[in-house]
Amino acid sequence: PMNRLLQGDVGSGKTVVALYALLVAVANGFQAAFMAPTEILAEQHNRTVGKYLSGSKVRTLLLVGGKSSKERKESLKKIKDGEVDLVIGTHALVSKDVQFKNLGMVVVDEQHKFGVLQRAHLKHKGVRPDVLVMTATPIPRSLSLTLFGDLDISIIDELPPGRTPVRTVWVTKRMYHEAYRLIQDELKKGRQVFVVYPLVEESEKLDLKSAVEGAETFRENFPEFKVGLLHGRLRQELKDAVMDDFRQRKIDILVSTIVIEVGIDIPNATVMVIEHAERFGLAQLHQLRGRIGRGSDQSYCLLFA
Repeated sequence: PMNRLLQGDVGSGKTVVALYALLVAVANGFQAAFMAPTEILAEQHNRTVGKYLSGSKVRTLLLVGGKSSKERKESLKKIKDGEVDLVIGTHALVSKDVQFKNLGMVVVDEQHKFGVLQRAHLKHKGVRPDVLVMTATPIPRSLSLTLFGDLDISIIDELPPGRTPVRTVWVTKRMYHEAYRLIQDELKKGRQVFVVYPLVEESEKLDLKSAVEGAETFRENFPEFKVGLLHGRLRQELKDAVMDDFRQRKIDILVSTIVIEVGIDIPNATVMVIEHAERFGLAQLHQLRGRIGRGSDQSYCLLFA
């Protein structure tokens, strides 16, 4: 069976490639599983897949941790009885009570976010299924497996046409005024802005600004624009509501923690502000920068450090 790493830069179209692979499995009478690291990303994949497959006979199901026990039971029964062709989910797919009738294909998105055992658990839910793992920032273990182990590699080496490279700027204290002016200009053009903080709330131990505090600051500095707040402590339905509002342009500035690090696709967002950028790893910074530059407009990644 296939055991392959699909490596492509952020926004290069890995999800579409994965969807083709999943559909080949479904067309041959197998079930397929698509695992993403966060509920926000799983929801987005579910929406994307729904858009591409509307009008087709492929039966899809979203399985995430936030479902009620009744909904979950119904979902598990459908998966076990083979009434679902494609299951999209989070770590919830790995739990013991998830049983497939005939799993033939497994796709793991943002592979660097999962442990080795988690990926293995999902793989063992079928009889030798094909496995495709995807990431823009592979971990060293995966790269060494492509060289010395049994992991094949495919590389997407170009971005979709019409993309403009993101301009990355390190913002010092002296440049704050210019940075805020750039944000103002982009907002006036109808664009949207991400702002990422390392913490949800203020910490006495660390002298860092927090997302809650940052949202207030942005509300004061940009009173005419709508500011939303997103972090891991919010209930799932609140997170979904905030992301939906941002997607539908009801929110202009989304202040968030690292929860938006992987996969989120909002082509109208052209500015990524990263506060305390020195607190993030290189892979995290690269993934965060990948949230913008997905449309044809010039995008800016502003690193405040």
